[in-house]
Amino acid sequence: MTVPQEELVEQFSRSSGPGGQGVNTADSRVQLSLDLATTTALTDTQRERVIDRLAGRLTGTVLTITAAEHRSQRRNRAAARQRLAGLLREAVIPPVPRRSTKPTRGSQRRRLDAKRQRSAVKQNRRRPHPD
Repeated sequence: MTVPQEELVEQFSRSSGPGGQGVNTADSRVQLSLDLATTTALTDTQRERVIDRLAGRLTGTVLTITAAEHRSQRRNRAAARQRLAGLLREAVIPPVPRRSTKPTRGSQRRRLDAKRQRSAVKQNRRRPHPD
């Protein structure tokens, strides 16, 4: 999957991390945004899956990644793109179908024993039979 360069929106601002005197002047923090609703990199099924899985990170349908761990803007841009690629790669993977399992013989026996015990408790609470 390749996301076209034109669909990515980059914004730069001053980073709060390391950088000495340069931290006050260099716009090294990168915010990389991608609108998942309009991107041509995803098919319709992939788009639905990605929007569903990343719903907590989205603003509307826009996914925004912020990178400010490096001093240089170039390295932060690369880090943001890598993070975006990783998120999309994880979100596009189809879910693994659940394999149905059978309850073990022991768990079935324990369940039935518990039901019998509960039934006996309730029967003992009843009014005695007139016989």
